[in-house]
Amino acid sequence: MKPPLSLLNPNMPSGSGSLMWFRKGLRVHDNPALEYASRGSSCVYPLFVIDPHYMELDPDAYSPGSTRAGINRIRFLLESLADLDSSLKKLGSRLLVLKGEPSEVLIRCLNELWTCVYPLFVIDPHYMELDPDAYSPGSTRAGINRIRFLLESLADLDSSLKKLGSRLLVLKGEPSEVLIRCLNEWDVRKLCFEYDTDPYYQALDDKVKGGCSIHVLQNYASAAGIEVFSPVSHTIFDPADIIEKNGGRPPLSYQSFLKLAGEPSFSLSVELSWTPPVGDVGRCEILQVPTLKELGYVEKHQDEFTPFRGGESEALRRLRESLSDKEWVANFEKPKGDPSAYIKPATTVLSPYLKFGCLSSRYFYQCLKDVYKNVKRHTSPPVSLVGQLLWREFFYTVAFGTPNFDKMKGNKICKQIPWNDDDKLLAAWRAARTGYPWIDAIMVQLRKWGWMHHLARHSVACFLTRGDLFVHWEKGRDIFERLLIDSDWAINNGNWLWQSCSSFFYQYNRIYSPISFGRKYDPNGNYIRHFLPILKDMPKEYIYEPWTAPLSVQTKAKCIIGRDYPKPVISHDTASNECRKKMGEAYALNQRLKGLVSEEDLRKLRRKFDEDEDKQEPKPRRQRQKLIK
Repeated sequence: MKPPLSLLNPNMPSGSGSLMWFRKGLRVHDNPALEYASRGSSCVYPLFVIDPHYMELDPDAYSPGSTRAGINRIRFLLESLADLDSSLKKLGSRLLVLKGEPSEVLIRCLNELWTCVYPLFVIDPHYMELDPDAYSPGSTRAGINRIRFLLESLADLDSSLKKLGSRLLVLKGEPSEVLIRCLNEWDVRKLCFEYDTDPYYQALDDKVKGGCSIHVLQNYASAAGIEVFSPVSHTIFDPADIIEKNGGRPPLSYQSFLKLAGEPSFSLSVELSWTPPVGDVGRCEILQVPTLKELGYVEKHQDEFTPFRGGESEALRRLRESLSDKEWVANFEKPKGDPSAYIKPATTVLSPYLKFGCLSSRYFYQCLKDVYKNVKRHTSPPVSLVGQLLWREFFYTVAFGTPNFDKMKGNKICKQIPWNDDDKLLAAWRAARTGYPWIDAIMVQLRKWGWMHHLARHSVACFLTRGDLFVHWEKGRDIFERLLIDSDWAINNGNWLWQSCSSFFYQYNRIYSPISFGRKYDPNGNYIRHFLPILKDMPKEYIYEPWTAPLSVQTKAKCIIGRDYPKPVISHDTASNECRKKMGEAYALNQRLKGLVSEEDLRKLRRKFDEDEDKQEPKPRRQRQKLIK
C-alpha cells in the first residue's frame, strides 16, 4: 500500500486538496503542475472545462465545427481528453469534465473542494459545439479534425490519470464561469495549471488571478489560503525571460533568439506512479469526455477524416517510432522534406501533439539530444529537428512580446500593405476551386486531414497573398486557424506574417510556382490524384496544368475543364508579376514613412493599384520572375 503523499511534504497539512486545471498540457509525463498538485495532497481533482465558445456547433460556419475550431481539431481534442482520462485512471484517478466559462467554473470548484486533488478540464462550448453554417464540418472556431483530436487527447489523458488512481473531471461551459463556480462549491488549497502565453488563456488567467474586475480570484485565493501554481512547461524557455534579457523587447530574428536563449536548463517532472484519488465533487455536474455525436456533430459531414489520433499515448508512440530511426533523426533537414508525401509524411507529425500538450516539448528536446549524443554527425539549427523546436520557441517569444501580433494594424513589426478585399478569390482558395491542382489538392488535404506538410502550407499561403491573389494574410490565417488540428496562435500568425512577406522574410520576388514547385517533388501527380480524384485519369503531362490539355485528352480523362474542374481563377504569370509590383510599391511606402503608414496612405495606394489595373492592356507583356521551383 502506497503512503499518502502528505507524508512526503510536511508543510502541506494532511487532508488538504488540490485542483489541477487542464487547458493544454493534456498529458501525465513531464507535467510539473500535476506533480505539484499531487505533492502533499490527500486528493487531486483533475479538471477540464468544456468552453462553449470553443466546442459547441456553429450552424453558420462555412465548414463543420464550432465558431473557433473545425471538426477535425475538436475530434482530436476529444480523443486527447479520453486518452488523458484513461491515463489518470491507471494512476487511480480520473478526469473531471465540466461545462461553462472556465474562470467561473474554477472559482466554484475551489469553494466546494477541500481535501482532494481534482484534475479538471473545462469544455468551452464556443470552441467545441457544431456550427451548421460553417464552410466545413466543425465549430465556429475549429474544424472537426481538431475537435476530434482534442477529444481523443482528453480520453487518453483520462486513461493515464486512471492508471495513477485518479481520473479527469470534464465540465462544460464558459471556462472562467465554470472555474469560478467550482471555486465557490469546492474547498481547495492548491490551484495548479500550466502557464500559457496564448492571448485566450492570458485573458482567462487574468480572470482567475484577479486581473478582471468582475472575477478577483487572486484576492479570493489569498483570503481563502489557496496557493496558485502555474509553471512554464508548454515551452522549453520562458518567453518572458528571453524578452527581459533583450531589454524588454522580443528578438526579431532566429539567430538573435538563439544567442539570447543559449542552452536550456530544466529538469523534467518526476514520473508519477500514482496520484491522490478524486474527492467529493459536490453539486458540480461532472461529465464523461463527450463524443462528437454528443456535441452535435455527424460523421457524414465529410468522407475522410484526419489519420492522426489525439492523445498522449499516440504522441509517445509516434515519438518512439521517429526516434527509432536514429539516422533519419540525425540527418533531418527541413528544406529537404517532400510536401507531396501523404502515405508516409516526411516529418514527425508531432505538431498537433505539441499544440495540445499531449507531448512535452521539453521531453522531446531531451530525447533528440540523447540521440545526437549517440551518432557521429547530425544536422544543426535552424534545419535540424532540434532547430524546429527552437523555431517554435522563437515564434512564441516574438508573439508574446509583440502587441497586436495577430493583426496588420497596430503591429509594429508588420509591413502595412493594401491587400485586396476580393471575397470571391478567397472563397475559391478556401473551397479548393482555384483551378490550380497543386493548390487545390493542398486545400482539400487541409479540409479533410486538418494537416499538411509545411512546404505545402507555404505554397498555398504564398498563392493567396503576395504570389497571386493578393488577399490579406489575416483572412488566410483565420481559415488555417479553424481547420488545422495543430493550429497554434503564435506559430500560425508568425508563419502567415512570414509567407506574406509582412515580417521576418522580405524577399517578395521569390514566389512559389503553383505548377513547377509541386511537379518537382511529384512529377506523376499522385498527391493530386489522391486528393482531387476528378483528375485521377489526367495524363501526367497535364496534371499540373489541366487547362492546357486538348479537349480529346480531357474527354478521355472524364474531366472537362470549366465543367468538371474549374478553369484557373487567374493567370499565374500575369498575377505574380502584378503582385511583385504591388509589393515593391508597398515596401517603398513603408520605407518612405518609416513604418508610420496611415489608413489613408493605404487607401491611396489601393486606389493607385486599381487604376493601374484598369489601364493595363488585355494581354500584358510577360515579365521575368523569380520562382521557387
